[in-house]
Amino acid sequence: MSVLPDDSALMLRYRDGDVSAFELLYSRHNDALYRYLLRLSGNPDAAADVFQEVWGKIIKARSTYRPTAKFTTWMYRVAHNSFIDFVRRNKRYGAGPNHDPDQFAADTDSPELLAEKNLARQRLLAALEQLPLEQRDAFLLREEAGLSVDEIAHVTGVAHETAKSRLRYATSKLTTLFAEPNESNALAE
Repeated sequence: MSVLPDDSALMLRYRDGDVSAFELLYSRHNDALYRYLLRLSGNPDAAADVFQEVWGKIIKARSTYRPTAKFTTWMYRVAHNSFIDFVRRNKRYGAGPNHDPDQFAADTDSPELLAEKNLARQRLLAALEQLPLEQRDAFLLREEAGLSVDEIAHVTGVAHETAKSRLRYATSKLTTLFAEPNESNALAE
């Protein structure tokens, strides 16, 4: 007899009416899911809209939920599809670095550390913006959600080799972008 993963068991308990099981699922995954959507969209308002939509769909699906995959794989599939639907509904939507730079800053960070974190965050966001959406999605599913290549393929609805290629190209391009000196800083000096 197989043991259900904790998240799937919680979703099944929620399906059976245990609201506290949903609260625990939400507390476990809300931060990572929001970060994934924020970095995928590049827009806090878009991320918040899709985030709410994803949790709404999870709530609606509780009565039909079947643990055929890891809960997180299923949740990120819902998130991926919701984001694609959002982009289609909002033709003028454009991902861009519209983040609040202090959004994730800790209260105890020194001004120097805050500036360093902000610079690193801006470089990452700028580099992510240069990736095609499919590569950015694969990279974020790996880095934010910790999904395997097989799980990324399932979430995005592509073949294993396609997901692997997208992840490889994303990693390669990000490595190249971070290895290149910042030309705007070199020109300013």
